[in-house]
Amino acid sequence: MRVLGIDPGLTRCGVGVVDGMPGRPGKLVAYYVVRSEPDEDISQRLLHLDRSLAELVALHKPESVAVERVFSQHNARTVMGTAQASAVAILAGSRAGLPVQTYTPSEVKAAVTGSGTAGKAQVTAMVTRLLSLDAPPKPADAADAIAIAICHIWRGGTRAKIQAAAIAAARRSSR
Repeated sequence: MRVLGIDPGLTRCGVGVVDGMPGRPGKLVAYYVVRSEPDEDISQRLLHLDRSLAELVALHKPESVAVERVFSQHNARTVMGTAQASAVAILAGSRAGLPVQTYTPSEVKAAVTGSGTAGKAQVTAMVTRLLSLDAPPKPADAADAIAIAICHIWRGGTRAKIQAAAIAAARRSSR
């Protein structure tokens, strides 16, 4: 399964492409950081992100897209930009007809390191180890995006099966 993981951000949006299967080591295909200047108009920043993500989806042809879910931050301006970038990321996958799944930062950290409270250095170290990379991916936005893709490979299939079973059960009970 090929997954495009996205760590949404308006100034720096991490993108990681990983091939893998649950329970097996994955293979890093590529990673990127889509950047925009904070002093640019918001409409142009979002358009740049939209076009860049569309190009990466078309280039790498993932089977699904995984996006880190926006969490509450103390800086309202930062959380707004992250939420806007997240919406663009989700739309990029949906527009391509791909399944899109979101994960909280804690879910990603727990999947990759075993601890939902792991720091960025721990996540980067585990991404490097899990994918047998020669050097850690930099910057941290790229490592986070790769971790999101790994999380989806390992947990996404299980989550989808649980959701499908719940939908089937709800349909049976409504008859």
